[in-house]
Amino acid sequence: MYQSSVRSLCSALSNLCCTPSSASSSTLLLRSPAPVKRALSPSALLASSYAAAGVPRCSCSAPGSSGAANSQAGCSMGNSTSRLYSALAKTLNSSVITKHQEYLEQTDPEFLDPIDPKDLLEECQIVLQNRPARLQRDFLDLRTSFVRNHQPIRVMQWNILAQALGEGKDNFVQCPMEALRWEERKCLILEEILAYQPDILCLQEVDHYFDTFQPLLSRLGYQCAFFPKPCSPCLDVECNNGPDGCALFFLKDRFTLINSTNIRLTAMKLKTNQVAIVQTLKCNETGKPFCIAVTHLKARNGWERFRSAQGADLLENLKQITQEAEIPLIVCGDFNAEPTEEVYKQFADSSLNLNSAYKLLSTDGLTEPPYTTWKIRPSGECRHTLDYIWYSQHALKVDAALNLLTEEQIGPNRLPSFNYPSDHLSLVCDFTFNENPDKFLRLGEI
Repeated sequence: MYQSSVRSLCSALSNLCCTPSSASSSTLLLRSPAPVKRALSPSALLASSYAAAGVPRCSCSAPGSSGAANSQAGCSMGNSTSRLYSALAKTLNSSVITKHQEYLEQTDPEFLDPIDPKDLLEECQIVLQNRPARLQRDFLDLRTSFVRNHQPIRVMQWNILAQALGEGKDNFVQCPMEALRWEERKCLILEEILAYQPDILCLQEVDHYFDTFQPLLSRLGYQCAFFPKPCSPCLDVECNNGPDGCALFFLKDRFTLINSTNIRLTAMKLKTNQVAIVQTLKCNETGKPFCIAVTHLKARNGWERFRSAQGADLLENLKQITQEAEIPLIVCGDFNAEPTEEVYKQFADSSLNLNSAYKLLSTDGLTEPPYTTWKIRPSGECRHTLDYIWYSQHALKVDAALNLLTEEQIGPNRLPSFNYPSDHLSLVCDFTFNENPDKFLRLGEI
């Protein structure tokens, strides 16, 4: 039996002091979740999970101040500093990453007990009881045949917004600072993940990997990997929680890791600050191998050629790892590039025979969504399509894709907000293997 909500609460989210709601949350974990209602229980206080992870809290508050004062004056980003974070903050170069590679690739802590996702979801809802309900999104069924030979592989792509950047650099002028408080925002992120139950989760801008995502998701059955940016902009923010980077998680009962590669992307033969994680997995049900990659390319206007060079480097690496498309491939990422950019065209025209999954939501099957990120900054409204899930169209097919939030749901103040934790929307797709991938590959070459 799993622990009770209160016991798992103490170990998973660190001492959430409340009485669990008696309402059932079982319907919240369906593959196509019903609208979420916040738990109606007494007001709860969420202590961070730093103590459970053995990581100190931020010491920005004045010494000797009371706990209540600390909770208000303390830095909400946490400022937890592992030995990795401390090392990277002092010496930001590739040798540091190499030196700490073993730490980056450490396996799931054996001493942590499993937790029931229903319990964790309930705890998140208790913390979020004073916030609006999670916005409802539906899956679009894209199947051409209803005969399935294996369980679909659900992949989730999401730039979750690094806490340090959200509070210290991104200037979301219409988003109240209270909406960005980490103690609640992390529960919004977890709630989104738990609602859709991805088999594989690809995240960007992760700066709370060691104190939040790795401890919790490993207890939910995921194998976890993280690769930080060598010179993360998060480190420029006071009371940061260390560098942000890419993270990749997969369910250990569904897949077996064959190989994992961390890539520091190059541009014009120079190493850059952007990274990728590429893993080759074996599907335990079918025995078939496939490759999953997560990346985050350089941001901002004026860097189009730079992104194109990074994309070319990533594609060359992927060609080697997939043995020139012999192994099916899924690439998730925030490319920071509209479909009109060269890097998008590189992926679309690659010999890897890739297609963008979210084009399938359009009526013609050829058009990307109008936006995957929507925010308001001092310079004005920013509405762009930057996030993609690419896949080997000869070897894989998309059975379903999660619809995006509508403009009405997003609201006039755009993202992030009190009921959505990031300025980027999550993308979720269900994939199945084509039975005769060689046939589709030959058709694609004609």
